[in-house]
Amino acid sequence: QVQVVESGGGLVQPGGSLRLSCAASGSIFRIYTMGWYRQAPGKQRELVAAITSSDGTNYVDSVKGRFTISRDNAKNTVYLQMNSLKPEDTAVYYCTADVHTLAIGRHQYWGQGTQVTVSS
Repeated sequence: QVQVVESGGGLVQPGGSLRLSCAASGSIFRIYTMGWYRQAPGKQRELVAAITSSDGTNYVDSVKGRFTISRDNAKNTVYLQMNSLKPEDTAVYYCTADVHTLAIGRHQYWGQGTQVTVSS
């Protein structure tokens, strides 16, 4: 069994910063890509940023230059540094991890989500 747990959400003023963290734990053999999605009210969930096991990254255009994704493989943790936040960044942010376990093989796991609200 694998657990994925996010932390670091909250309320921030426009122009402010937040850092999200996400840790995967359990019977992990290997973690491939880790990423962050978000879903705003009334909108579809979208990929915000992803990072491969070799540190290749990609971002949705709306966050390029403002958000940075990184990972610590020793801790099975992925981070999302969010700067210059805008009201349109308000959403529930979900962490995902592509994990290989010996029990069931490769599977994508999701966290429960953390709320990010950008408002004055």
